Amino acid sequence: MLCRVHFLTACICLAGGLLSVGASPAAAGATGHGGKFVPPPAQETGFLNRKIEIRGVTYKFQVYLPEEYRRDDRKPWPMILFLHGIGERGAEGMWQTQIGVPTAVRNHPERWPFVVVLPQCNYPGFWTDNDMLAMAMTELDQEQAEFHTDPDRTYLTGLSMGGYGAWELARLYPHRWAAAAIASGGIFWSYAPERWQETAALPAEYARSIGRMPLWLFHGSDDPTVPEREDELMYAALKAGGGDVRLWVYQGLKHDSWTRGFNEPDLPHWLLTHRLSQPEVQAFAERLVIAPHPNAIRLSTAALDAIVGEYHDTTGRPAVTLFRQGEQLFQKDRHGEIAPLEAESSTSFFYPQGGYWPRLIVERDSQGRVTGLIYRDDRHEERWERKHTIVAKVVAKKN
Repeated sequence: MLCRVHFLTACICLAGGLLSVGASPAAAGATGHGGKFVPPPAQETGFLNRKIEIRGVTYKFQVYLPEEYRRDDRKPWPMILFLHGIGERGAEGMWQTQIGVPTAVRNHPERWPFVVVLPQCNYPGFWTDNDMLAMAMTELDQEQAEFHTDPDRTYLTGLSMGGYGAWELARLYPHRWAAAAIASGGIFWSYAPERWQETAALPAEYARSIGRMPLWLFHGSDDPTVPEREDELMYAALKAGGGDVRLWVYQGLKHDSWTRGFNEPDLPHWLLTHRLSQPEVQAFAERLVIAPHPNAIRLSTAALDAIVGEYHDTTGRPAVTLFRQGEQLFQKDRHGEIAPLEAESSTSFFYPQGGYWPRLIVERDSQGRVTGLIYRDDRHEERWERKHTIVAKVVAKKN
């Protein structure tokens, strides 16, 4: 027994020594290595675990707090309720943070100064079930009270099945939301096809209930899961009723319109321009079809040749090589992958086979010579410096 005590004591001492060693780099970094010790925050921010009990059933969910949120300053933060899609149903309380608004928040936290409530729909239920809607609203009420958010700036969002649920909450509680943004949603639920028999009546009924609450709708033109017609019917009904609605249709996209929609830089600002207490908004209707890429322009082969060459990253390693074949410009990356480039201006190129956001910007000096490229997508940018070829001159010696 005594041996065990001595062994345990030795382990504790060893652990203490390891902890001291583990802590020493931070202390050294604060003085000898240029680092700076940052004390832990007085409270947690980011995605936090929450739970609530309703009629004997415990529901786990998440709430997001911006890094700048402080409990003690009593600042009335705006709040968003987000309803996820069918693939994120469950009881663990976390899957819903992987899609939609939470992803947009992770990509650009500076754009989203909101407290976000993220309930999770139980499997095999749907957000249009009365008990699931009641659960979402109860969680919203709980977090609104806990974090003292601004009831004048409470917003509603959802995607796919969560878009179905968002339409229901907009209809049931039209005076709770300052504005709503819904992606790939509608009022004709895919699991209740009989609702399509009411196309002559349902859109107008919803429009009357929602009134002039501002709505921004996103949909893919080729959506096979929730047809674009769902939003077209609601857009027409809201427009006819004098509502405030904008519909953006992404040309060529299928069901996932939320990645583009919730990533629109103006969306958070648009939400914040609306308050429940503001005077009744005027009727507004906007329907846009958004092309997958900008219109390409043709540059001369001389202009393209001025850009071709090898470019290195900031460590001096090869990043990309640009080359021309005929009138087409191509990029080859360090892994040998080749992608075509199209010009939207003389200095900006996009990837016609890639995503919407990436751009390649040509950098020139004061004499107009190409000095580098800037690769920019929606999250970051990199600078690649042009490698200049040194031409050796051979001078013949005179005999």
